[in-house]
Amino acid sequence: MLFFLLYNTYKLKNQHYALEERAVLDHEYQRYISNDKLFPGGAKILDKYVYRNIGEFERLHKTDKVKFDSLRRRFCDTAFAALREANSVDSLLQVIKKKHNIERELHYALQARLLEVKFDNNQYVTIFDYREPESPSPLIGGTLKDINSQNLITALTVSAASNYSYRFSFSLNADTPNRFITILRQMMPAFALALFSILSVVIIYYITFRNWLRQKKLSEMKSDFINSITHEFHTPLAAIIVANKTLSRISASDNISPLTEVINRQAERLKKLIAQTLDITTLNKVTLQKETHSLHALLDEILLDYRLKLTGTNVQLSLVKAAVKDETQVDQFWFTTVVLNILDNAIKYNDQSYKEIQVSTLNDKKNIILRIADNGVGMNAETQRMIFEKFYRREPQVSVGLGLGLFYVKQAIDAHNWKISVESTPGAGSVFIITIPIL
Repeated sequence: MLFFLLYNTYKLKNQHYALEERAVLDHEYQRYISNDKLFPGGAKILDKYVYRNIGEFERLHKTDKVKFDSLRRRFCDTAFAALREANSVDSLLQVIKKKHNIERELHYALQARLLEVKFDNNQYVTIFDYREPESPSPLIGGTLKDINSQNLITALTVSAASNYSYRFSFSLNADTPNRFITILRQMMPAFALALFSILSVVIIYYITFRNWLRQKKLSEMKSDFINSITHEFHTPLAAIIVANKTLSRISASDNISPLTEVINRQAERLKKLIAQTLDITTLNKVTLQKETHSLHALLDEILLDYRLKLTGTNVQLSLVKAAVKDETQVDQFWFTTVVLNILDNAIKYNDQSYKEIQVSTLNDKKNIILRIADNGVGMNAETQRMIFEKFYRREPQVSVGLGLGLFYVKQAIDAHNWKISVESTPGAGSVFIITIPIL
């Protein structure tokens, strides 16, 4: 982007370089050659050579094209040599520069462009065209090498309406010999600003990268610590669970059995909390294993297992499959995590005596719309903005948790490049809406 800015600045300055001087040169040059060609006295020289040969041009043009072309070349060589010898543009430019106090050094190029003769049929015949591959050098005078539209002073065409006359086009270009260097000097402020911008970006990048390395090191230390702690927790916890199962099998006492059930429930709860803590450091490193699945088939499987958990509860869980197209690319494990976490929240944040959860699907033109609606406590606007943040727990806190469930949901949704939104009113339940592209 910065390169294009500098390049366009150069082009603009190049186009407008010495604009006022070009206007002065154009005006004065045309004034000095009024009713003349190329330079004062140039018309007389050109007239002599043209009118001396025009009869022969006409005869050969009608009878012998090969000899006509040969005559054209000899004519251009002779006439242009005479014009070069008589060229007075050097002294003319010196007079113009002195008159208008132009101090910069100027190189010029005076060129013939086109010479055509007309016989008695009102049609012009080309004698010289500088664009032809084998045409003689068009340069009549000057030493300017880089001839282009930016340094063109004037281009003129002179003609006569009568028969046996000619039409002649020529141009004058003028420029300083060090145009490129001069423009670069004029652009020094722009170069300085560009250099300052680049240095600023490099410094900011360096500072950002250094801070990122520090944050990465802290994150790795935190991950190592959590991995170590969870490993140490799992060892005695596994022993407790195994010992409790053995105790429950061999004990027939009514007093011991309730205690073993309490131990089992709390051990499983602690196991889940440790797993959630470990997931904090590993979730962002998960690589999705996407496969083509029927979303309806996945939902049937997930809800079948979840209903076993709801046996004997006051929760009604239903599935409405209204989508006609339901195949998509999905990671089954993380999709299951998304649905289960939303279902857990629908039950957790629900104080109704009869809890209802409806899972439904429908299609728009390109997507499957998955809706999970409940009749729970609902959410205000502030809560809706925060529910996907890590460790956020909304009030009232109806159960113990780490505030990671919906954070996991959002991470999994983003990893799939899906979209999720929430519609909720306090006291009237919530609807989680997931937009999933179909195949």
